[in-house]
Amino acid sequence: MSLEKLPLILIRFAAAGNMLIHGIARIANDGVTPFDGFLSSLGFPPYSAWVITLFEIAGAVLLMFNRWVIPISIMFILQLLMGIILVHGREGWFVVGAGRNGIEYSVLLIICFISTAWNARAKH
Repeated sequence: MSLEKLPLILIRFAAAGNMLIHGIARIANDGVTPFDGFLSSLGFPPYSAWVITLFEIAGAVLLMFNRWVIPISIMFILQLLMGIILVHGREGWFVVGAGRNGIEYSVLLIICFISTAWNARAKH
């Protein structure tokens, strides 16, 4: 591995690690069922929260191993955009401080996944 590649590898690992932790924490804190209830109230099919949660875990691990980088990055981007549309957008920009539960963190992750996919595309 060259030092030139290290910054983008760190971005890929940081973004994937955040999604991995998010999925694991949802399971560990018994958050899947309430999340599924929320999604069901919006018309999503049953067990959507389990599909999302397991994808967060499996997709993150695959990204860390540099596998299926472009499709997984795109799926994470779409997931984060849906989170902005369904939850975070109405809360404004800030996650903490000048606001709460806003979109700034999601936007940062989206940019990380765009960079990750772009870098993977440049390799082909």
